Amino acid sequence: MKIYIFLASFLIILFSGCSTKKVFEPQKLSNDWEKYADIEDDIVDISANAALLDNNKILTKEGVSKVKIDTQHQRVVAASDGWIVSASIDGNVTITSQKDVHIVKHFDLKRTVATAGIKDNILAVLFANNEIALYDLETKNLLFKEQGGKALANDIRIVQPYFMNDLVIFSTLDGKVIIVNSKLKKRLRTVIVSSADYFNNIIYFGIIGDKIIAASDTKILTLSQKEMRAKFEIRNVVHDAKNIYITTKQGEVISLTPSLQTNAKIKFPFAHFLGMLQDKENLYILEKEGYMIVVNKKTFHYTVHEVDLDNGLVFVGKKAFYVHDEKILVP
Repeated sequence: MKIYIFLASFLIILFSGCSTKKVFEPQKLSNDWEKYADIEDDIVDISANAALLDNNKILTKEGVSKVKIDTQHQRVVAASDGWIVSASIDGNVTITSQKDVHIVKHFDLKRTVATAGIKDNILAVLFANNEIALYDLETKNLLFKEQGGKALANDIRIVQPYFMNDLVIFSTLDGKVIIVNSKLKKRLRTVIVSSADYFNNIIYFGIIGDKIIAASDTKILTLSQKEMRAKFEIRNVVHDAKNIYITTKQGEVISLTPSLQTNAKIKFPFAHFLGMLQDKENLYILEKEGYMIVVNKKTFHYTVHEVDLDNGLVFVGKKAFYVHDEKILVP
């Protein structure tokens, strides 16, 4: 009897603790968010810059593509330079033109693909075992490959290779940025962003002025002549021509200079950010409990709006958040 009483008391305490979990509760609300649209079907899978709908069509940053994939054998890997890249778990890759869905290329790479990018006649691939490789898109010849370090677990936001003139910049699964010259077929430089044991892949990459920006879940790096790093528990990153903006797991929204100095910071207690978009003036941040937080980039004044938010996978487009079968638009 004592054992049963103890177990019952333990369960009451346990579920009481769960029921009192703190969530974001804004002190002041502005008018409800009213910018919505429907998409064709539910989102069932996502990659860093593409998502799969239940009708087998692909959703890109720009909207729903005409491309459909065979979901029994493949999943969407990336959208890049007018192509949709899909692949099976054993490395059968299909590359379909978004302009003409009848233009299709196939690669049998025999290894699971994490992400890929295309520019002109080069296919750049990051494999799930952290190997990087370049292929000729027409001849399918291997141009370059290099094995990376071990990566035990990854954030789903795996960054696709970035092309800049003759350079291909890989954001790896073990927290590095690797710069490869596609003409010379040679690695030029490797930069460590972070070295955490788990979930250490690069989740964001961009260029601001003459600086490279790269972020993992735990660190952000800017690179030009010097390497600069700062520690944050990062949820989202965007940048414009002047500044970098991040949200954190602590509910912070922070503006940083390209040298990673803090311009401004505001905290929303217990907020869980699902995604962030921007325009010239504002940041638009979607919060899990059903709020859109709009922060002015210059003043960091903000408004909070209730938003109609269903449970489901979240895909961040160029001018909208896609959740479940709904499109939440920003101005």
